[in-house]
Amino acid sequence: MPAKTYDLEERTAKFGEAVVGLCLSIHETAVTRPLISQLVRAGTSVGANYCEADDAETPRDFRHKIGLCRKEARETKHWCRMMTKALPSLRETLVGLWQEADELNRIFAKIFRTTNLDQKP
Repeated sequence: MPAKTYDLEERTAKFGEAVVGLCLSIHETAVTRPLISQLVRAGTSVGANYCEADDAETPRDFRHKIGLCRKEARETKHWCRMMTKALPSLRETLVGLWQEADELNRIFAKIFRTTNLDQKP
């Protein structure tokens, strides 16, 4: 993974790109095909939902989209774990993605918990 940035839109985009890049390098088998699909969906959804949160029309909508970011980051951790079982040779790379997904999950969980629904967007 490249150096971390504190611009969440850029950070989540780079995370999604890293997931896509890894998945493009994996040979598809009956086991890896569904794992690749799930990992790409979850890993790229983090950034897509963050973009939607950034354009939210209300605080409630913002909080909802941040909650989706949190869930997708957590799901990405799960698929990284499953992929590590299927492809132990990629363990180091997948652990790096898992760690970034964990950090993103924690960031979005904190934002979710501290969002004031009485604020104007």
